[in-house]
Amino acid sequence: MGMVGLGVMGRNLAFNMEEKGFSVGGWDAWPDAVSRFERDGQGKQVRAFAELRELVGALSRPRRIVMLVKAGQVVDDTIDRLRSLLEPGDLLVDAGNEYFANTERRARELAPTGVRFFGMGVSGGEEGARHGPSMMPGGDRAAYEALAPVLGKIAAQVPDGPCVAYVGPGGAGHYVKMVHNGIEYGDMQLIAEAYAILRGLGGLSNAELADTFAEWNRGELQSFLIEITADIFRKHDGDTGQALVDLIVDVASMKGTGKWTVQDAAELGVAVPTIAAAVDARVLSSAREERVLGARVLAGASGQPAVDKVGLVADVRAALYASKCVSYAQGMRLIRTASEERSWGIDLAEMARIWKAGCIIRAAFLGRIQAAFQRDAKLPNLLLDASFAEELAARQASWRRVVALAAQAGVPVPATSASLAYYDTCRSERLPANLIQAQRDYFGAHTYKRTDRDGDFHTAWKS
Repeated sequence: MGMVGLGVMGRNLAFNMEEKGFSVGGWDAWPDAVSRFERDGQGKQVRAFAELRELVGALSRPRRIVMLVKAGQVVDDTIDRLRSLLEPGDLLVDAGNEYFANTERRARELAPTGVRFFGMGVSGGEEGARHGPSMMPGGDRAAYEALAPVLGKIAAQVPDGPCVAYVGPGGAGHYVKMVHNGIEYGDMQLIAEAYAILRGLGGLSNAELADTFAEWNRGELQSFLIEITADIFRKHDGDTGQALVDLIVDVASMKGTGKWTVQDAAELGVAVPTIAAAVDARVLSSAREERVLGARVLAGASGQPAVDKVGLVADVRAALYASKCVSYAQGMRLIRTASEERSWGIDLAEMARIWKAGCIIRAAFLGRIQAAFQRDAKLPNLLLDASFAEELAARQASWRRVVALAAQAGVPVPATSASLAYYDTCRSERLPANLIQAQRDYFGAHTYKRTDRDGDFHTAWKS
């Protein structure tokens, strides 16, 4: 195996491969990364190369090369350097967080050379790459089959198989990873909003927050993100002795996958308000100076409502679970639509299966999501599955109390509010969109349809 890009992910994935019985050659454009790989690989079946040409020449044919470099222009530049060194039949995998349309373009450009190219989403961070990630490969099916023996061994393992599966042709693999990250954005924002309510209105200390999230992680909310949140609240700064989370500036950055998810959802006409609210929240967090000014200028809620701490914790737990279900439902709905529009043939049950371990959004209830789509492969929306519909119905009173309490106290919970609004919209037989369409016809003669007869109609609204 060849590994091009020896940053955190590339280096750890290479050592994962070596541990599973594959010898690996590695190269990076940065000499320091090559030196570290050589140093850390002492006694292992790995070899560091200072020159890309030397790495390619040392690989057995057909060559199998995985790239883990920065998305965008760096990928194009790396492919350009490899193009003259590769031969027909060689396999090249882009395992970075790349925009799916770029993956499809590169596959078309490489097709005349005979180089087999596919894009593969890899989730799990540093630890996942080293010990078993969740992987979402898509593109050339034959190329995937050639690499499947390696991927099956290095992936995270669950009782029903390794957390890797062929997603579909074209950019399907990178697309599913993109949406995975969109769900991740939603999930993280929902947890942050739960924290804001429990800390701001419930008055929970960091120690109490840690115990609360640890308790939640033993129940229906069990997930990687809930688990690490409990750990975060227990971490203290070595210099000051204060809780480290309280010393971190309240600005959350992003690398693009969440934004891409929202953009393509809009292009396909799929509503993802929880994910969109999470993206917006990160953008707003970056306007810190403006928020500091706003805190002095803009009026807020008058007084804090009285709350019962025990009851609040129970309500927030229920609201977080319900909102989390909505975030996953929106992501799966988007994948289904994209698959149908682009003829990818993505198996939603299988996507839920390979997310059960290794990835950032791994959670106990993914097994139930998998079962829902196994029962009905054409299920239009996860919320319509009987078991999920029942669970949301049981939690909606708590969900509504949390959103109302946050609004009353002036605590922003955009993703939780958007999740509840999405749920209420999905269960509304009639929406006020009839008025919007009347307005469109009034000022733009866009026509409208009627409930009592077929056809398109236009009215001269002003006599």
